[in-house]
Amino acid sequence: QVHLVESGGGLVQPGGSLRLSCASSGLTFSSSTMGWFGQAPGKEREFVGAIRRSGLSTYYADSVKGRFTISRDNAKNTVYLQMNSLKPEDTAVYYCAADPGITSKTKRRPDEYTYWGQGTQVTVSS
Repeated sequence: QVHLVESGGGLVQPGGSLRLSCASSGLTFSSSTMGWFGQAPGKEREFVGAIRRSGLSTYYADSVKGRFTISRDNAKNTVYLQMNSLKPEDTAVYYCAADPGITSKTKRRPDEYTYWGQGTQVTVSS
């Protein structure tokens, strides 16, 4: 059984930073595309960014480019989301997701991912 567990969320002031982690088990992690999505209250889940299985290729939503960075440690079966220069509009529950298919295709839609974590709350407020 696949489990994804996010951690690292919390309350941070505008301009601050957070690093989210997503630890996986039961997944062929090294061959999976890993994505991050955010869901604000009353809104749909939105793509934040993703990292391909090699870790050499990442892609992001325009709203976070230059501020957020995704990385992965295949030895630890963990993916990270480094969030810098946070804004109040970044406030959301952040979810990691996994697509175990071996593909280089860009995946930006929630329905392209098979497994999901339970989410971690990020609140950006002064």
